[in-house]
This record gives sequence, structure tokens and C-alpha cells, in this order.
Amino acid sequence: MNKGAATGGPPSGRRRIRAAQYLRMSIDRQTYSIENQRDAIEVYADLMGYDIVATYEDAGRSGLNIERRPGLRRLLEDVENGQADFETVVVYDVSRWGRFQNIDESASYEYRCQMAGVRIEYCAEQFANDGSVGSDVLKAIKRSIAAELSRMLSQKTFLGQTRAVKMGFRGGGYAGYGLRRLLVDAAGKPKAVLKRNEWKALASDRVILVPGPEAEIATVRWIFKQFVKGRLEVQIARDLNERGIVTDLDRLWTTASVRSILTNEKYIGNNVWNRTSERLHTRRVKNPPSAWIRADNVSVPLISQKLFERARAVAKTRATRISNVQLLADLSKLLNERGSLSGSIINATPGLSTKSM
Repeated sequence: MNKGAATGGPPSGRRRIRAAQYLRMSIDRQTYSIENQRDAIEVYADLMGYDIVATYEDAGRSGLNIERRPGLRRLLEDVENGQADFETVVVYDVSRWGRFQNIDESASYEYRCQMAGVRIEYCAEQFANDGSVGSDVLKAIKRSIAAELSRMLSQKTFLGQTRAVKMGFRGGGYAGYGLRRLLVDAAGKPKAVLKRNEWKALASDRVILVPGPEAEIATVRWIFKQFVKGRLEVQIARDLNERGIVTDLDRLWTTASVRSILTNEKYIGNNVWNRTSERLHTRRVKNPPSAWIRADNVSVPLISQKLFERARAVAKTRATRISNVQLLADLSKLLNERGSLSGSIINATPGLSTKSM
């Protein structure tokens, strides 16, 4: 018996194979962390006689698509451009390679590696990825299970957020001008006001909206009062910019940012969520009002219900769409005056808005 066989490693004299490892942990904090994957691959590589010479990593990346996974994209580029100095890529299991909703997509990326002469091996799976019928069938089953798990997690997350929103907690996103996000524990006890890019760390914690600085609250009320008096969003935005007031994101005011305040029910204390959705990283879509999740009167209002309804009535009166012919004529005139067109130019022009196109 040679030394390699005695230790479980490759037989003496066998050429050691250069390999890369691909590591991924998605944002749902699943059991297999990057470190656990790395340790398992190290044991597997030692057993197989592989030298790990390259690492491709996507930490905190969902496996639903390739666009948000720079590590996997770089791996494919290196393999297909002939820059890969390795013969195989070791991955923990099929789900780490991806939870693509179309299992053919997952297979296609593995196929691209194989066509470039690089094998994909899964160290924690109970089958050899050798191209046999049994291997291919098991991989297809594993890929389907991974895709279904993502759908189940997405549905569970949606139901959990729905319940939280109906209880008056924030469903996500920035607070908005004039408001702040207050972090509370499971019992509802206040913990801290979150800064712009701060987010809760504990799953049991919740976020509620509370009034912001008095100056911002006064500005919100001023915006509503000016609007119901007949002023246009573009005029209100211009006045705010001239006064040196910036939005909650430290940006100049535009027609769109003023309108986002005038139409958002959080300023009267209502919690409305799921206006838009992007389930499983599909294209973002606007949902009909019947699909919105809401809870009324759950936070301190900044304006009265009466003022909000008056603003809504004014906006509805102004919402009459112009004909396509008139719209094109107005845009042509604006182009001649300005020399170019952009969303900001159109939004800054009274009577025009990219929202109406």
C-alpha cells in the first residue's frame, strides 16, 4: 500500500490537479456560511489531491440570477477567455451554484465551463458529477429543489412582512422627508432612531415611523398648503431649491419628489406597503390598489386627513392627460428651446412630466 492510499489522499506520483473554488452565501443567512463551505472544500481537495489556486466568491448574494453575482460572472469570464489556470471548480453543493428559477439556466453555466474544458464538482453531494445518466437526473432534481426552496422562502418572507405591516411596522425602505425610522424591540420598546443607511440587525426587532425634525414637518405642511392653493409641483420644487432646502436624500427637489410627498399616505399616519413588487428578482411591477397591504392610523400624522384629501382632489383634477399629438408638439417645442431633452428637463417644465408619458 502506498502512502497516498494509507492517508486517503491521491496515490504517490499522481499529478496534483489545480482547482478553483466557488463560494456563495445568500442574504437569507442560510446554514452554510462561506467559512463552512471553504472548510468542506479544503477537506475534499486534500482527499482528491487538488491544489486550490483560485477563489471566486459571492458573499451575501442571492442565487436567483447571475446579474447580482460578480464572482460567478468573473469565473465564467476567466474560463471562457482562457485565463483560468485550473482544471476544475469545486462547489459545496448544487444550491450554492445557484437557485435559478429556470433550472436550465443553472445547467447552462455549468455547460459553458465544461465546453471550455473545466469540470464542476460538488463536494457535499452524494453523487459524482461525471456526466452519467444518474448524475444528470440527480442534478436536475437538486436544481428543482433549490428553485422551489427560493419560491417557498419568498412566500414566507412576503407573509411575514404582510403581518408586520398590518401590525403597524415599517415594511422597508427609507422613512421619507419629515419622518424618521425608530427601531423597537419585540415588546415595542424604543431602541434607537436609525440613520439613513442603518438597518435593523435582529430579526425580532421592528421599525416604526415617527415625526422627524420640526423644520422638516413644517416644510411638509407648507408643500401641501401650497399645492391646494393652486401652485404646481414644479413651482413648489423651485421655491424649495431657492430656499436651500434639500430632500431627505440630500438632493434637489423635483416635480417627482414633491409629488411623492403629496401622494403618500404615511403623512396621515397610514402604513401602505406592496405598491410595487419585485418577487424573486423579476422585473419590478406596479401592483393594483387591491394588492396593497395597509394599516390605517398606526403612526403620528404630519398633516390632517382633510388637507390630504384636498390635495388628492387637486391632483385628480389636474391629471387629465393631453393627447399624444399635443404631447409631441410640446416636447418638440421644448427640444427646440433647450437643445436636448431629459427626464429632469421635462419634469421641470410646467405642464409636462415623465410620469404622464
